[in-house]
Amino acid sequence: MKKKGKKYLAALEQIEPEKRYPLAEAVAKLKEIAFAKFDETVELTMWLGVDPRQADQLVRGTIVLPHGLGKSKTVAVIAQGDKLKEAEEAGADIVGGEDLVDKIKGGWLEFDALVTTPDMMRLVGQLGRVLGPRGLMPNPKTGTVTPDVKKAVEETKAGKVEYRVDKTGVIHTAVGKVSFDESKLEENTRTLVDAVMRAKPATAKGRYVKKVNLASTMSPGILLDEMSLS
Repeated sequence: MKKKGKKYLAALEQIEPEKRYPLAEAVAKLKEIAFAKFDETVELTMWLGVDPRQADQLVRGTIVLPHGLGKSKTVAVIAQGDKLKEAEEAGADIVGGEDLVDKIKGGWLEFDALVTTPDMMRLVGQLGRVLGPRGLMPNPKTGTVTPDVKKAVEETKAGKVEYRVDKTGVIHTAVGKVSFDESKLEENTRTLVDAVMRAKPATAKGRYVKKVNLASTMSPGILLDEMSLS
């Protein structure tokens, strides 16, 4: 196990063990103990009472955070005809058709999100081995395979994030930056939690949310009082 540094241990001492903090108090504490020299990302982790091995218990979706993530994503669009112009006008950083597919096949991956139209999936589908492991493969469920490329680009630029339960039943998603005002971090966090709550599978048994944790890139985690999130 990697040894924790002095600054991390000093931050850990400021958190009460096993205490479940109200959201507002947790956000204030997180900003107080942040010690990195860069603007750390704030991440929310939720342990859910679901069985991800069951197809009907996969918790997955997208949400546009009201205050974004503090960084505009580089968005690429694969389309043709008028959809290319529509994508450019919406703010897409890179647009193309078969030429862009070939470029990505060659190893070019300088983008954070990829949007495509349904008619181009015959070509984009060839990129699964390249894009899949990196979480960049377009998918209708996340709104990145759509005829409405304008909306998809604008939402992605505005701070749309994907949440998805992993094989251990955990969701881990960014909700902003340490430099954000406390009220903005709180609102982003509540928005994400609300989306996950609405996505509760009908077949999930027992306690749906087991534990919720808020942390920045370098800091120890702070347990949240789930009642303060409702």
